[in-house]
Amino acid sequence: MELVLVADTHVPKRARDLPAPLWAAIDAADVVLHAGDWVDVALLDAMAARARRLFGVHGNNDGPELRARLPEVARVELAGLRVAVVHETGPRTGREARCAARFPDDDLLVFGHSHIPWDSVAPGGLRLLNPGSPTDRRAQPYATYLTARVAAGRLDRVELHRLPPR
Repeated sequence: MELVLVADTHVPKRARDLPAPLWAAIDAADVVLHAGDWVDVALLDAMAARARRLFGVHGNNDGPELRARLPEVARVELAGLRVAVVHETGPRTGREARCAARFPDDDLLVFGHSHIPWDSVAPGGLRLLNPGSPTDRRAQPYATYLTARVAAGRLDRVELHRLPPR
């Protein structure tokens, strides 16, 4: 099962649309996980129309219409992997222990908010992934998103994709 992990898209405030390589990855993926800050419901609708399966949450920059359609936390089992998606996890200091306590029954936590790619493992084995942002790199050298593969309850081939400058 091929996954695309994305967050902090901020369309249309930071970009008019998602970069073409990300749309191609979404079209090819089995599942897309979006960790919030869509900003406009039109992007949710466009992504839902193109993705085979889409799971997402609202972020702090998402208004009432997105909050009405998306949860704060989403959970899904993918090929035996227990996945949680949330926008914010708090400060980087202590993140692994805090998330392990908050998501004790999950194998993978996908999160956003910082626009900074993150890949770590918490005590007890919870994997934490932040795909960064494909449209608003802030202080990062590149705009980014992640792809990964799930098979038999295991996550592998996690790859950070750097997008060309706009």
